[in-house]
This record gives sequence, C-alpha cells and structure tokens, in this order.
Amino acid sequence: MREMQPLVLFDGDCGFCMRWVARWRQDTGGRVRFARGSGWLLKLLGISKKDMRRAMQLVEPSGRRSSGAEAVFRMLAWSPRWSTRLAARLGLVPGVRHVAGAVYSVIAHHRRRASRWDSWLFSRVTEPAEHRLVRWAFMRLLGGTFLIAFTSLGKQVLGLYGEKGIRPIRDVAQSERWAAQGRWRRPSVFWKDASDAALVRGCRVGQALSLALLLNVAPLPSAAALWALYLSYVSLGREFLSFQWDVLLLEMGLVGALTAPVGVRPGLGKRDVSALEVFLFRMLVFRLYFGSGISKFHSGDRTWRELSACDVYFETAPLPTRGGWAAHQLPRQVRHTGTAAVLAAETAVPFLAFGPRRVRQAAFGILSALQAAIMTTGNYGFFNVQSLALGLWLLDDAALRRVLPETLWRDAGPARRPSVPGMALSVAAAVPLLMLGTVEQLRRMGWWPRGPERLVRAVDWLEDRVMPLHSVNSYGLFAVMTVDRPEITVEGSDDGEHWLEYPFRYKTSGVDRPPRQVAPHQPRLDWQMWFAALGSPPSWFLALMERLLEGSPEVLGLFASNPFPARPPRLVRAVLHDYRMTSRTERQRTGAWWKRERRGLYVSPLTLAPGSSEQAGRLTWHV
Repeated sequence: MREMQPLVLFDGDCGFCMRWVARWRQDTGGRVRFARGSGWLLKLLGISKKDMRRAMQLVEPSGRRSSGAEAVFRMLAWSPRWSTRLAARLGLVPGVRHVAGAVYSVIAHHRRRASRWDSWLFSRVTEPAEHRLVRWAFMRLLGGTFLIAFTSLGKQVLGLYGEKGIRPIRDVAQSERWAAQGRWRRPSVFWKDASDAALVRGCRVGQALSLALLLNVAPLPSAAALWALYLSYVSLGREFLSFQWDVLLLEMGLVGALTAPVGVRPGLGKRDVSALEVFLFRMLVFRLYFGSGISKFHSGDRTWRELSACDVYFETAPLPTRGGWAAHQLPRQVRHTGTAAVLAAETAVPFLAFGPRRVRQAAFGILSALQAAIMTTGNYGFFNVQSLALGLWLLDDAALRRVLPETLWRDAGPARRPSVPGMALSVAAAVPLLMLGTVEQLRRMGWWPRGPERLVRAVDWLEDRVMPLHSVNSYGLFAVMTVDRPEITVEGSDDGEHWLEYPFRYKTSGVDRPPRQVAPHQPRLDWQMWFAALGSPPSWFLALMERLLEGSPEVLGLFASNPFPARPPRLVRAVLHDYRMTSRTERQRTGAWWKRERRGLYVSPLTLAPGSSEQAGRLTWHV
C-alpha cells in the first residue's frame, strides 16, 4: 500500500505561486504532493475558497491542517536535505513563525509587486541551484593561477632563494632543522633537499601539476599536491612570499581540493557540490573583501576617512601602470567618488554574497568591476585573476550556461547529491575552517577574544596548530595609504667617485621610463624594494648588497642589466629619492612620467671586508 504524503493546495492562476511551487517540488524531492485548489477538492477537505485565496494550504497524513508561512515550513520539513529540514524547524520556532506569518500575509496581498521582486531577486529559474559548472570553471582558473604563480616564481627562485641568492632557503632549513617543532612550524618538502636543483625542480613540478589541473586531469590529487608544494615555498620563503595573494592561493587551493571531483577525467563530476562547500567559498569571498574594507575604517587612516585615498593611491602604488598615471590626472571630485565607491564595494557588497540569485549576480558584477579597476591601475601579481576565480562562487550553473559551451554540460547527466562519506569529510574539514575564518574576521573587527574562556582557549589551541598551514588567513589590503613615494636606487662604484646604477626590470626608476603592465607576473624583489623604502634597511636588503659585491649571477639576473659585466664593483650604496607623477601638461612638455628629488643616502657605501668568511659576515662600511 502506498504511503500517504502531505498535500499542498495552491492557487493555480497565480504565476508567482506556480514558480514557488516548482521550486518547492525540487526541495521536497517527491515527498510532498502539490495540487491546484479546485472546488471539489476544497469541499472534500473542508477548506473554504476564502481561506484558499488568502494562503496556500497544507494537509498532512495525520490530518493536521496549516496555512501560510506555517504551511511552508511544515512542508519543507519533509525535504530529504538535512539543511532544508533544519531551516524549516527553525522557522517553526514561535517568534520566527509569527514574523514569517506577517511577511507572508503582506506578500499574499501584493502578489503582483512580489512577483516583480521575485523575478529580480531570484530570476524566473525554478530549478534548484547546481554548482558543477561553477566548480569546473573555478578549478580551471585555479590551475591557471597556480601555473602563473609557479612560472613567475621559477624565473626568480635562484636569485631569491638559491645558494647564492638573497635569502637562501638552505640557510633557513639548516638554522631551524633542530629547532623544537621546526618542521611542523614550517612544513616544507625542502627540509630534506634545498639545493638549487631542488628549488628549480619544485617549480617545474608545480607547472606540470598546474597544467594537469587546468586540463581537468585528476583534479583532486592535483589540487592537493599544488597546495602542499606551494606551501613548501611559502613556509620557508619569508619576505618574498609573504603577500596576501600567496596565502589566499593556499586557502583557495585547500578548499578547492576539498570540493574537487574524484576520477582521472571526471568532466563536471557526477555529484554536485554540497551546500556547505558552496557556503565555505562564499564566506571566503566575504572575508577577503569585507576584511579589506573594515580594516580601512579600523586603521584610522585619514585618507580613507576624508575620501582622499585615491588622491595618493595611483601615485604611490608599489608598481603603477600607465592606467594608474591616467587615473591620477582625473579631477579631484572623481577621485573622491572613486574612493567612496571602493569603500562601498568592500564593506556593503560582500554581504550580498549570501543573498538570492540575482543579488549575488549583482555582487559578482560589482566585485569583478573593482578587480578590473585594480588591475588597470596597478600590478598586483595574480591577485586579480584569483579574486575573479573566487567570485565565480557567487554564481550558479544557470548563469554559466549562458556563457560556457553547451558541449560542457549537454551530456553530463543529472547531478547526484553528495555522498554520505563525502558529506562527512566536508563537515569535518569545513566546520573548523569556517570557525577559524569567522574568528579571524571577528578579531579584525575587534570583537575577539570575547566569550566563554573555555571556547577561547579551544580556538587558540586550534589556531596554533593550523597556523603553519597558512590556509585560514586574515585579509586587509591597503588599510593605511602611503602619501609619499620614496624609491631606492642601488649603485655600484670602483673608485667611490663615479657611480653606476643597477637598473631594475620593473620598479620605478628613470623619470622618462613609463610605468609598465607587469601582472600577472610578480617581480618579488621589485615589490619588496617598495616596502624597504618606507623604513630602515631590512636584513634581506643588506644581503642583496653583499650578493652584488660578490657578483652573484643569480641575483644579477633579477635586474634589467649588469652595469659591471667584467667584474663586481668594489663599493655599493643605496640612494633614496622622492618621486611624483607628472601632470598631463608636464608630460607633453618634457616627455617625463615622473619628477624626482634626491632625499639622501639610504645605505652608505659598503664593501667586502678582506679575509672575512660568509658565516662571520662580510660587509663593512667604506670610509
């Protein structure tokens, strides 16, 4: 005998009602019957036409009758999805139920207006949101981002981290090899072998794995291996691999491995992405943008408060572009409007990540436009590419079907629900990530640590063990704006009288040299030179000077050319200049992109001490 099912009666003449019934059919998975509220059926069940016109009706197998919002929640409680059942039970809590009932009544009395809002917020799509196409596109872009990262690093790895580089990874590994928990605090495959060959080989393996992920070959092990390999460089890479997009790539790689489909050539994958994994990605989108926005307010920086940040941003960006120079020429009012738009995009728009379909699509468009503006006016490595890839999780498959080839999804077949073991793994991994990510956000807002002492201690314990993985991070770009642009010029000399400049490949130097479009490649020495100019010389900068005196070919390869090709100079020094962008009129008159003024010595002349060893320190001041 067939088991009795709940029966929902609805107004069959209401297009708005029909759309929602189609959605609820999908949500309840065939466990609930739906029927038009016709005359004979209403009489049979004892429901008046007036009650039917007022609200939908639910008749359960037990004989219980309910209507309106209560009927919606009781109906959804029959869903096969645990998340839907949980939300339905929360909706039946007395206070929530009464508020929902009032909202339902308002909507029922204004169906035509509600239908327009429904079309705008949710679109007319009634199928449940799927994310297999989103996952496919994201994993391809993630593979592309890793390919950019490893290719860019491979060009610089020996100059930065080789045995004759600025910061030899071998030295870090040897100094911490016997430290307590050293290998866990800095997890890396280079503890065993940090030779030049191993560093280059690691980048080549990273490129191969990236291509595999890009081509959808074994995406799960490829993503996991890419995460582990890039972590190996970041763990021992110190300053040159400490940028926010480096740790964001690790976080994206870890969550990407968690959601990747199984199989060697899985296509779109047989199973859909779980709601928890989708929420994990959207929470990461929120943390990235909202963290950057709220940090601008919490920093107390005057330029953000006065909406004048864009007055100095284009001029003081680490590696500006021609687009940044052009933006600097815009009227002051336009720049202030742009500053306000950035603050709005980073503080208000992230909340739309948790909204209905059309709202999330609008958020995707706004945040993508923000990334396009950032990419046009400054060089930030692969940050823009990875941010655009992450933003795809604000969409669903219905949106991507309009732009991706039909051959991708035509023969994919219906998506299966995530398996029970898969869901268990997702919950086990996602819950700690969500908790730690939320704590990072609360800490940035000054709301943590607050709460029960036992909870705070438990979170601190978990953070301490997860921190070495660099996969749950705090984000906050450009919280404080620099209002000046000091730039370091490195020079060498044989006699202390005549000095020749070491030209950088991409960093601002000659006033006639136009800003370049470098991204998605990231010249890490050029970037760190911008940070070094803002303070006193860091230890890596003195190591750079020593390598120039030695004539290290690996380090010299980071520069545009070598002004001392025959033999290294006897002396090196660093000079500090202040740079300002020229106006459009000055540019037309002089042909210069920059104006510069000498500020003084950043590092006085240095030379190698005769007879000194590398371990004892070889630099000495030249008098």
